[in-house]
Amino acid sequence: MAETRRYGAVLRAWFRETLPAAGNARRLGVLTLIQSLGLGVFLTSSAVFFTRTIGIPAQRVGLALSVAGLCGLVCPVPIGRLADRLGAGRVLTANFLLAAVGFTAYCMVDGFAAFLAVACAIAVLETSAGALQASLTDALVGEAERVRVSAQMRSLFNLGFLGGAALAGAAIAAGTSTALYATVLANAALQLVSVAVLLGMRLPAGAGPRATAAAPAAEAPGGVLRSAALRDVRYVVVALVCGALELYHPLLTVGLPLWIVTATDAPALLVSGLLILDTVLVLLFQVTVSKGARTPAGAARMLRWAGWALGASCLVFAVSGGHGALLDSAALLGGALVLVLGELYQASASWGLSFGLAPAGRQGEYQAVFSLGRGFQQFAGPWLMTSLVVGAAGTGWLVLAALFALLGLAAPPLVRGLEKARARTEPAPA
Repeated sequence: MAETRRYGAVLRAWFRETLPAAGNARRLGVLTLIQSLGLGVFLTSSAVFFTRTIGIPAQRVGLALSVAGLCGLVCPVPIGRLADRLGAGRVLTANFLLAAVGFTAYCMVDGFAAFLAVACAIAVLETSAGALQASLTDALVGEAERVRVSAQMRSLFNLGFLGGAALAGAAIAAGTSTALYATVLANAALQLVSVAVLLGMRLPAGAGPRATAAAPAAEAPGGVLRSAALRDVRYVVVALVCGALELYHPLLTVGLPLWIVTATDAPALLVSGLLILDTVLVLLFQVTVSKGARTPAGAARMLRWAGWALGASCLVFAVSGGHGALLDSAALLGGALVLVLGELYQASASWGLSFGLAPAGRQGEYQAVFSLGRGFQQFAGPWLMTSLVVGAAGTGWLVLAALFALLGLAAPPLVRGLEKARARTEPAPA
């Protein structure tokens, strides 16, 4: 009985920690759940929908999504500048409305050209949405709570994604075109529900651009098409380092599954098992881990730990091939546990750095620039993983381990250099 009460107390404490506080933070959590549910439904079933229902060959699907990734890489910065001018809430509302149109358009595609056009539009909207939501979070909850709320939203995102993946699994099992069309239209409908949630939020007074002498909100010549953030070279380098450490994502979803089925004696079922384990651990521990990343200095140290943990996971994965099902499975499980630690550190550090290093009044623009690192990873990551993990085998794991470790080591001095440069250029207080 005492054990039951203790476990119940732990569960209640976790629930209080993970559930955003009442008000706009909780509305942001609801928005995240809705978006992740739609994303889980769509991403889990999209490959089957594109190839079997629309009839696009798999190779051409890959080509289109790579081109779409490039579009998503170059377009968010002007959209972020627009958010600084008009407000992140307004631009994000338009984003979700256009996404509803875009996902509905997938159901009318009848050839590769139309598929490519829709895929590019969706990629721009999806990449921009992350930066817009980060800017909106800053406006709604403020500096003291934005990292914590971001961590809560990531936990809720994993919960919603699991639910969406389960629904998509049922549609795939049904095996009918109607069921697969339903998954796409369900995602379109959830975009409209997201619009309704946004319209229910009330921005506090003064939640628009907060101009300072060091970072004026007024637009430079060229309007939203020119970016001072892109000329902030130190910030861009930090963003790219942080985005490169996010290579854990294609490692987990592309490289590791291919390694398991081609180079180890572990059962193929372990592919989905490790993905589920990763999702659940992030759901449980992301908020707790994020507490150390609320300042840029703390986030930089955490990014160093992320690089070391991700590098160590690659070394463990490297010894998981050809030792029998039991030993290979044990090594893969151990590597996955170390990897999720690096993932938790990297995600927490990314919020502390993207928020803390962006000048006041320029969150939309700077969040968009910070997303460039993530966009580059999304574009190059799958190719890199297939080349190193599958093509180079054990040597590839060692290269990845060294890459992660070096990126982690570089993070603290890069952040210190950026903060010192900012201190030299900012005027002294009156």
